[in-house]
Amino acid sequence: MTRRPAFAVALVAALSLGVAACSSDAETEPDAPDTPDTTETDAADQADADPVAITIGALSISETAPLWAAVDAGVFAEHGLDVTVQPIQGGAQAMPALVNGDVDFSVGQPFGALRASLQGLDVKIIANYASSYAEGDDINAVVAPAGSDIASPADLAGKRVAVNSLGAAGDLTISAAVEADGGDPSTIEFVEVAFPDAKAQLEAGNIDAAWVPEPFVSMIVGAGGSVVVYPYQAVLPGLPTLVIQATGSTVADDPELVAKVREAFAAAFAWAAENDDAVRQALVDNLNLPAEAAAGLPLPTFTTDLDRDLIQGLADLAVEHGYFDSAPDLAQVIAE
Repeated sequence: MTRRPAFAVALVAALSLGVAACSSDAETEPDAPDTPDTTETDAADQADADPVAITIGALSISETAPLWAAVDAGVFAEHGLDVTVQPIQGGAQAMPALVNGDVDFSVGQPFGALRASLQGLDVKIIANYASSYAEGDDINAVVAPAGSDIASPADLAGKRVAVNSLGAAGDLTISAAVEADGGDPSTIEFVEVAFPDAKAQLEAGNIDAAWVPEPFVSMIVGAGGSVVVYPYQAVLPGLPTLVIQATGSTVADDPELVAKVREAFAAAFAWAAENDDAVRQALVDNLNLPAEAAAGLPLPTFTTDLDRDLIQGLADLAVEHGYFDSAPDLAQVIAE
C-alpha cells in the first residue's frame, strides 16, 4: 500500500532538512494572528486576574501544533493560564514527569493512563486531545522502507518493528492488526525507537518497519517507503491518539484549575480551526519544517470530547492480548 505518493515525494526533501531538529525545544516568536474577541464575563475576569503558571508536557510531533500556536496567540492567557510547553519523548518519560510534578498536565496516549491506573499511579484523563480518522489516510501508520517485501500486516510477523514506547498502544494495535490479518504477532520483535530516529534506523536496516505519526509517515513514504497498515483504523477506528492528563491530586485539590484547563483547550481547538495558517506556522517554528512541508501535512481531529467507548475498547484489547491482566475501571481513570 502506498500513501499520498505525489504529496510525499514532493515534500520528502524539505522534510528531511527539517525533521532532524524535531526534538528541539528552541523558542521562536512568530507573528500570530489576533486571538478572537472574548465577550464571556468569566474569560474577561480570568484575563484581568494574575495568570496561573502551568507546565504542559507534550511530544514534539505534528499533533502538538495547535497547542503551540494557541499558547503563542494568547488563547490560554485569555483563560488565566501562563503555559509553558515542555517537550517529552514518550510514555516512559511522560508518566514519571507528571506523577513526580515535573509537569502539571501532559498530553499523551490514553494507553499510558490506563496502564498507570493498574499500576496504582495517581493519573487521570481529564479530556480528549486528538483522535485518529476512522477511514481514509490516518495520521499514524506502520511504514516499511523502499524495497521492502512487507506489504500487509501479516507480513510483519517475524520482523523487527519499531515503536516509540514499548508495551503501549502502538505495539498493541499492531499485534491486533497482524492477528486479524492471519499473522502471528508473538513472533514480532518490537524495539523502542524515538519517532525522529525511525527513518535512519529503517535505512540502516536495523529495523524492518516502524510505527510513526506525521510528519514521519510522509517523510518515509516520500523516500520510497510504503504504508503497511494504519493500526488504529484496523482495530479501533477513530481511536483517540492523545488525551490530556493530570494527577488525581490535581483533580481533587484544584477542580477550578482543571476546569480552566479544559475550557482553555476547547477554546484553543476552536481557535485553531479558524487559524490554520498559524497552526501550520507552529509546525515550522517548533519542528523546523519548511513552510511547504507544513502546509500539506495531515493533522488529526482535535477535540476535548472523549469517546469512552473507544477507551474501553482499548482497555479490553489490552486484556485480550495479554498487556493487562484485567481492564481498569474507567470511573477511576477518567475525571468527570
